[in-house]
Amino acid sequence: MSEINQIPPITETTHDLLTETIRAGAKEIIRLAVEAELEEYLKQFRDLKTDDGKAAVVRNGHLPEREVQTGIGPVTVRVPKIRSKTGAPVSFQSVLVPPYVRKSKSLEAAIPWLYLKGISTGEMNDALEALLGPGASGLSSSTISRLKTEWGKEYDVWRKASLEDREWAYIWVDGIYSGLRKEDDKLCALVVIGVDGQGRKHFLAIEDGVRESKQSWKEVLLELKHRGMNAPKLAVGDGALGFWAALEEEFLR
Repeated sequence: MSEINQIPPITETTHDLLTETIRAGAKEIIRLAVEAELEEYLKQFRDLKTDDGKAAVVRNGHLPEREVQTGIGPVTVRVPKIRSKTGAPVSFQSVLVPPYVRKSKSLEAAIPWLYLKGISTGEMNDALEALLGPGASGLSSSTISRLKTEWGKEYDVWRKASLEDREWAYIWVDGIYSGLRKEDDKLCALVVIGVDGQGRKHFLAIEDGVRESKQSWKEVLLELKHRGMNAPKLAVGDGALGFWAALEEEFLR
């Protein structure tokens, strides 16, 4: 009887090799992309020559290698340098790997996800190290607090953006309860999703509310009116009386 070939079990070493392979691939992709950036940048100098007819702007080694924290852990990058033989000041700055960048957006995107899983600010660094390895540095409580402040500013800009440039055909509404309470009131997030004339869906509002009350929904709808939302042709929601009473008061009178 012939032997049966057995597939070796997946071990921790196998996982480590897979991670390192992914990182090596990412490093090579970044290198090629930055090289393509450099070649495109140097095109503007191709007609610039020295007195002896040679290229006036040329490559000049690399900046020191540095690590960028990503969603797959730390990846090392090297950005090339250039110099001018004429003495004119020139420099190459990669858009993909800007100067001094230490964390990719993919890593910062992991932080709100961890919050949704109930990880506190003080535990965030430990959680990221468990996910990405001990190289996940530079994410102190103060760094995470700064990111939270930035997210708050981005949310404020989003929630005040004009809605006048689209015709809103219909809206979906709902109240999402988190289980949190404020004294005797049950808190929820009031969500409005709009569909424009081309059939595209957009989040229009995500606001705090109290028990889906008429007053809470009225404040949301009033803000949407101030931002320029037209009266929709159709509204879809559950039987929460607060929304329907507020809708009639703000858009149907």
